[in-house]
Amino acid sequence: MQVINQLRDDHEYYRGVGKNYLSNSDIESLLTNPKAFRQDRGDNKSFAEGRLFHQLLLEPEKVDKVTSVDVSSRNTKEYKKFVEESGLDFALLTKEVEEIHNLVAVIKSNIAFYDDIYSDGNTYEEPAIGTIKGIEWKGKADIITTDTIIDLKTTSDINKFKWSAKAYHYDSQCYIYQQLFGKPLVFYVIDKETAQLGIFRPTENFIRGGELKVDRAIEVYHKYFGPNATEDIDNHYIDETLD
Repeated sequence: MQVINQLRDDHEYYRGVGKNYLSNSDIESLLTNPKAFRQDRGDNKSFAEGRLFHQLLLEPEKVDKVTSVDVSSRNTKEYKKFVEESGLDFALLTKEVEEIHNLVAVIKSNIAFYDDIYSDGNTYEEPAIGTIKGIEWKGKADIITTDTIIDLKTTSDINKFKWSAKAYHYDSQCYIYQQLFGKPLVFYVIDKETAQLGIFRPTENFIRGGELKVDRAIEVYHKYFGPNATEDIDNHYIDETLD
């Protein structure tokens, strides 16, 4: 329970005690570029927009800490001066913040989405830890309801979400979270361009594909980073057949 309390703090989750656990965010690097495993990628537009999106919906008390600059682009002298004087590596533009606010307003105006997200008894931003296939994992659920986990996503094309979901490793997220929380995960999605909403319910086949990704990621982890690693990560290379 002490670890769970610590993991409720974002700093501890991402940079503190949370580093003792694998998470779904590690799947990408382990499967595509192991040399980038747990390297600090810094803040960027996608991270900042996603963070603001979730905070506006689930943790509005944190929104007053969001820093933005009212310029046309990040190529302007004004932007570069702002981040330098503020001691930041990155900042959202005011127009980007306004776009996220608009998306959140659309979600809150939809009766089905609003009722599901803000139903009595829901728990928000709740972490969990557990052993999966002999490895310690962590996860933080956006929303835990009586019978499901709701995960909030934005997408650039909701009509392609069923395919992009696998590319972004949402299938492995489904598998990991189902193991950690004991409940199925459902995606509540909004299109950033059209503001169209969608609810996507993973099939057993989708989750099974996620489990296979976890299996492969664990193999790579044991090979290069585990306590009994057999190879040096500097010797990693891709070896594939072209057909």
